[in-house]
Amino acid sequence: MGKTGGREDFEWVYNDQPHTSRRREILAKYPEIKTLMGPDPQLKWVVSAMVLTQLLACYMVHTLSWKWIFFWAYAFGGCINHSLTLAIHDISHNVAFGNKLAKWNRWFAMWANLPIGVPYSASFKKYHIDHHRYLGGDKLDVDIPTDIEGWFFCTPARKVLWLFLQPLFYAIRPLVVNPKPLSLLEVQNAAVQVVVDLIIYQLWGLKPVVYLIAGSILCMGLHPISGHFIAEHYMFLKGHETYSYYGSLNMITFNVGYHMEHHDFPSIPGSKLPQVKRIAAEYYDNLPQHTSWTRVLWDFVFDDSIGPYARIKREYKIVKQG
Repeated sequence: MGKTGGREDFEWVYNDQPHTSRRREILAKYPEIKTLMGPDPQLKWVVSAMVLTQLLACYMVHTLSWKWIFFWAYAFGGCINHSLTLAIHDISHNVAFGNKLAKWNRWFAMWANLPIGVPYSASFKKYHIDHHRYLGGDKLDVDIPTDIEGWFFCTPARKVLWLFLQPLFYAIRPLVVNPKPLSLLEVQNAAVQVVVDLIIYQLWGLKPVVYLIAGSILCMGLHPISGHFIAEHYMFLKGHETYSYYGSLNMITFNVGYHMEHHDFPSIPGSKLPQVKRIAAEYYDNLPQHTSWTRVLWDFVFDDSIGPYARIKREYKIVKQG
């Protein structure tokens, strides 16, 4: 891909995000894509199997030494937990039970949240809406790093540290950039999570709890799967703010790599996004795309032209609600 050039600021643009107009154009040409919208009946079973696998793993690791706890957290449990965060991403669009059963989706997301070890699903839902509606929006899209992140994490060593600390930045950044009132769902999410963590602790001790939380932190930081965080919206080619990846890691990440398709049609489950690409192939085949998330991480660290500042930003004229 092309280079963005050395960056000391974000790429400010004054046009609307491209997904809105492309969605209209594709639906006008291929109205059958509307039939892909709606719930994925398999999602609840796949997610439940993953949650139960992690609960079984909690039992299996409780007698291991600490070095093996962290090994299996990084090599196995954290991969499942990262995948569960992407299931929560899908569920936030109501694709587990449909829009008419929105509350079922919220509670099911809390079930998917349990192996992650810390409450996440309710807060994610609250901010992810803005990421789609106001993509690149200054002080609205909290997926974009802050100016301090862009200024400081600009060398290879610092960018490695930034990647390692990604879970921390994702947790703190919304509170700094676009704080919102605490919701009842977030309180419920936290209460359910704490109760389950305590039950696991009472049954098998501290090691399984550390296994879950450490896996979530490690695999959402410096890990090949985490390449999707960078691949999705960092500007590897000037003027392009969303990229897809069609490689094998989609098989364990609910097709999050089909990110161009997802932003065009957020109400279509990840399992059906490959069908979108097949139907409307001429809209996606010639767009810039990534072939390796590991290569994305490598380029992010060692290419001076790519870093936290390599994001497109725009102003949205809205009246923010208190």
